[in-house]
Amino acid sequence: MGWIVPPPRRPRKSREELLRERMEKVNWLIEQGFLRSRKIIEGMMKVPREDFVPEMYRDYAYLEVPLPLPGRDATISCPHSYPMFYEALELRDGDRFLEVGAGSGYGAALAREIVGSKGLVVTIEIDKETYEFARRNLEVLGYHDVLLLHGDGSLGYPPKAPYDKICITAACPKIPSPLIHQLRCGGRLVAPVGPPGSVQDLTMLEKKQDGTVEARVIEEVLYVPLRGRYGWFET
Repeated sequence: MGWIVPPPRRPRKSREELLRERMEKVNWLIEQGFLRSRKIIEGMMKVPREDFVPEMYRDYAYLEVPLPLPGRDATISCPHSYPMFYEALELRDGDRFLEVGAGSGYGAALAREIVGSKGLVVTIEIDKETYEFARRNLEVLGYHDVLLLHGDGSLGYPPKAPYDKICITAACPKIPSPLIHQLRCGGRLVAPVGPPGSVQDLTMLEKKQDGTVEARVIEEVLYVPLRGRYGWFET
């Protein structure tokens, strides 16, 4: 399992060409079964992924490959990864959502469109350079109500807890206990679990009303390692 990342080049595609590719990608994701929910479909149609990709990779925004971002080992995940996570979470209007690993800011922007004005999106990025890239992207695109934080996402963000849904976008040794604690009863958490450099288990955890948790594996995935106190590497 792996990807061949295309070489960087100056962008050549027009805004219209990229919009057409976005529509084609959304249709493909629906056909492949990754996309089902109306709100997630609408969000993926609205958010311009190409504006969350470094300029030299802009033309590749809708290819099924992760693309490099500023920062240490940072990438924007394949397009199918976002609906795969959000459909499993059953992310919906009004949810309080925590994302661990902001990356380019694309996932947070997409989540903001899904949870709507009554919801909340908190996203945390541990790498300063990656955080600044996400901050600029979200500001330019007008996502001023996304709460973007620079820090250790494996610790979560207690001031806005509890969260209805939590998404971890990097592979962890096990699901961090602070995040389970900050997940409300009845909530869901999705995370890749497994060692870096090999296939990991995309795991969906449900927290029952009595506080007990149940977990099941959704898919095999390949993600960069989680950094922080509950990750593979301290920073």
